[in-house]
Amino acid sequence: MKILCISDATDPLVYSENIASRYGDVDLVISAGDLGLKYYEFIISTLNKPLYFVFGNHNLEHIGHYIKGDSPLSHLNPAENSSQLLPPFGGEFIDGRVRRDRKSGIIIAGLGGSFRYNNGPHQFTERQMFKRMVKMVPRLLFNRIVHGRYLDILVTHAAPLGIGDDTDLCHRGFSTFLTFMERFRPKYLVHGHIHLIDHNANRHHMYKQTQIINIYNSYLLDDPHLGKEAGHGK
Repeated sequence: MKILCISDATDPLVYSENIASRYGDVDLVISAGDLGLKYYEFIISTLNKPLYFVFGNHNLEHIGHYIKGDSPLSHLNPAENSSQLLPPFGGEFIDGRVRRDRKSGIIIAGLGGSFRYNNGPHQFTERQMFKRMVKMVPRLLFNRIVHGRYLDILVTHAAPLGIGDDTDLCHRGFSTFLTFMERFRPKYLVHGHIHLIDHNANRHHMYKQTQIINIYNSYLLDDPHLGKEAGHGK
């Protein structure tokens, strides 16, 4: 399985008339946030592939269309964004949700947003992020019973605490993600938020059974076994 992963910055190799020749064989697209919906719309309309996304802590002008009043993201005010016109779009919002792609069988969950640093929108304390994770547990347990594993990929915007994050409060990672990996053992955790100015910088880390990948800008995840390992996560 091939997955085009994007986050934080528009990649000229993706936002290009040659996108189909470069990425036409991907099975789906994942975004870790901080990108505009029009960028997603271009990718979907050109590649005709499913796209799953979370929001980060920037490019939030359309988030009000996706957040319900009783959501754990209730510190946001959706009314502030409700006047913004939502562009034509076919991506699936997975922030705080667990989804199974019907065609590939891959199971994906999302926890977007950053660590709270200035009380801005879509920023969370550790406790708030933990509560968001807990709300996904019933669906994860269902997957374990029905599909033999909790999930394949966790999509986050921020990094896990102490693994690929940074020292400032804005870019601090979440220990909740460490707990998630210990308990639910996704094969991959993909995140953005930490900009990789040096393209030779290390994107990859391991924690327990999970490979952590910083997908800043773009990254092609190629794993022929993904979504097919019925025993993974047992």
